[in-house]
Amino acid sequence: MDLFESAGTDEVGIPVDSHAPLAVRMRPRTLDELQGQAHLLAPGSPLRRLVEPAEAGRGSHAGEQGGAARPSSSSLSSVILWGPPGTGKTTLAYLVARGSGRRFVELSAVTAGVKDVRAVVTDARRRLAAGEETVLFIDEVHRFSRSQQDALLPSVENRWVTLIAATTENPSFSVVSPLLSRSLLLTLQPLGADDIGRVIDRALDDERGLAGAVGISEEAREQIVRMAGSDARKALTVLEAAAGTVLAQTPASGSSSLIEIADVERAADVAAVRYDRAGDQHYDVISAFIKSMRGSDPDATMHYLARMIAAGEDPRYIARRIVIHAAEDVGLADPTVLSTAVAAQQAVAMIGMPESGLILAEAALAVATAPKSNAVTVALNESLADVRAGKAVAVPAHLRDAHYAGAEGLGHGKGYRYPHDFSHAVVGQQYLPDGLEGSRYYRPTGNGFEKQLASRLEAVRRILDER
Repeated sequence: MDLFESAGTDEVGIPVDSHAPLAVRMRPRTLDELQGQAHLLAPGSPLRRLVEPAEAGRGSHAGEQGGAARPSSSSLSSVILWGPPGTGKTTLAYLVARGSGRRFVELSAVTAGVKDVRAVVTDARRRLAAGEETVLFIDEVHRFSRSQQDALLPSVENRWVTLIAATTENPSFSVVSPLLSRSLLLTLQPLGADDIGRVIDRALDDERGLAGAVGISEEAREQIVRMAGSDARKALTVLEAAAGTVLAQTPASGSSSLIEIADVERAADVAAVRYDRAGDQHYDVISAFIKSMRGSDPDATMHYLARMIAAGEDPRYIARRIVIHAAEDVGLADPTVLSTAVAAQQAVAMIGMPESGLILAEAALAVATAPKSNAVTVALNESLADVRAGKAVAVPAHLRDAHYAGAEGLGHGKGYRYPHDFSHAVVGQQYLPDGLEGSRYYRPTGNGFEKQLASRLEAVRRILDER
């Protein structure tokens, strides 16, 4: 359908109904109100030229033959907007509608078919002949079938329309290659906590929003930010529900009411997780998480992991802690656990939330259920203590580097016995410096794989002690 003909919208499709959802009413009217996408809106960028074509065209065409600057469709590419929900894809499309001076048509991939696409293209070609350009916005383009996407190709290639397509899925897998190659791919970044906070603050004060009818406590504001993740739309939806709860309980006195965290909980039907990522809760919960893994309690491990995930803790931080404790608390009792933890850390960095929750859970459970040994930790700490105590004396001559000229004359390498020349690749000779002979830093436990290591190491050390 033509967005201009939609009921309840202005001439470019911006909703004007005061009863529209808060997220709709607070849709940014200018690029300055848009949060979190500055990397796409630099002066002269394709997206800014779409939104502000008059400014973009000024200078290159202004004054030609005494005429005013006019945007040229030949200078503007079709674009595919890729990003998580609530990051501004639809907003950018509406900003194009408001500022471009072009006819704006919106189709939803959920409801539109090939017939609808062809009808829009036919009408666009007719209008183009009369000098009127068309911007076609397709939301959820990844839900278009291949035939539907193919129907767009001639119009995009010949610029009968300027396509703005929005998707939450990787276009490399969800958009056909010919259409992708004919469009400019723009990636929208997830909104940060500060961005979401500014969206909330503006909605509380703006006349289009709550217009100062309610305030909000810092705790409630932080809870909405955590619940929203990177989704501004979700933040405004929760804020509107919480504000409705407060206003329904407060007589119309003209005074400002305050949204508390209990109101957010009631509105969203989600209990707030008391967790301050910069305060005591952060340190207490991560401490309990670590001690539960060390204590081999998988159930407690899952509980504290869930608290951190629900509270919005950085998954990369959690992954780092798991890697550390795979080495510190499991060690050589099960060497494979460290590999699992490192793989989880890399996967979390590549994938992100919420899917990374499963990866973190697998790695945390691997640590919690593995046999435990801190023998590696003890070995490192004791050897460091000796070094720091001044026991880092000269390296035995037969172990020194003998590969440079003059080394032989210094006696370097003299008397060294190559282990592979002997049975089991072990031969008795001195490795520790003088004064540290007989020191035992690594003392394997009888847990897991270290039980095997202990018996083997005992035999090896007997051979090493033979001179």
